[in-house]
Amino acid sequence: MKNFNFIDLFAGIGGIRLGFESVGGKCVFSSEWDIFAQETYKANFGERPSGDITKINPETIPDHDILLGGFPCQAFSICGDQKGFADTRGTLFFNIKEILRVKSPFAFMLENVKNLRSHDKGRTFKVILHHLKDLGYFVHHTVLNSLDFGVPQKRERTLLVGFKENLKFSFPKPTGIKTNLADILEKDEDIDKKYFVSEKIRKKRFKKVKPNFPVPSIWHENKSGNISALEYSCALRAGASYNYLVVNGIRRPTPRELLRLQGFPDSFKIVVPYTQIRKQAGNSVSVPVIEAVASEMMKSINSEKITESTPEQMDIWELLKCQAI
Repeated sequence: MKNFNFIDLFAGIGGIRLGFESVGGKCVFSSEWDIFAQETYKANFGERPSGDITKINPETIPDHDILLGGFPCQAFSICGDQKGFADTRGTLFFNIKEILRVKSPFAFMLENVKNLRSHDKGRTFKVILHHLKDLGYFVHHTVLNSLDFGVPQKRERTLLVGFKENLKFSFPKPTGIKTNLADILEKDEDIDKKYFVSEKIRKKRFKKVKPNFPVPSIWHENKSGNISALEYSCALRAGASYNYLVVNGIRRPTPRELLRLQGFPDSFKIVVPYTQIRKQAGNSVSVPVIEAVASEMMKSINSEKITESTPEQMDIWELLKCQAI
């Protein structure tokens, strides 16, 4: 499979698409319900994604080799209510399952929050694994941190990869490359004054931060009111306050900086207001992480399968892993 087709579900602004295009993939269908994300996607890929996946008949989706999806994570996130499948956003996994059942692509890759694996004491994850394996897929999963792939953002996410054959597959190892925060920040003198915080907020930040903080740094205020000044960003969040992250204690990240924190190239077009680009960057994936996973998937797909065992034979080991979480 040197050239392959894929579909991009819950596409956001196309971070997963960029990752799989980098290894030779061609997108034949995309779906995203948010109209502002659709605008960004269209500006960068020349096509507007189809809308709400729950209203799309799987039979109408083009045949494809790989299904990709960063399905909504709020239902499982520690920052949300953690209602899981009781939340309508959580049930969107079953739309993915139905597409996999109807179209039966050779492989898939799904992305979600780290907490997906431990939500409801691991029971939620067991349900997901059971359904994927019941469809005949050999499933691999892990948690990857964007910091390990040259992105100055601590962003831990669960990745699930599945194949119709029992291929030898390993998730990518940390690159060992540390991106300097200064390399992705714009110069203060070139930035519009609207991004700078008020004097009141600035004084509040400097009063709480520990002395001898690194420069440059991105400051994060947690729920307890403590300020951390780090040489990288904590995870971007779609619904965070405007002052959730502050560069050097004096200003908010610019739209371009937010995209750089997710590994998007500077050629990526910004066509929506700041409020929306904050949301889009917070909802997105880190592109270098997806590129690394896509590369490993291609290595496995282009190699020989290793056993004739079935997903059911592997299932007990996965269930034991989940119980140990």
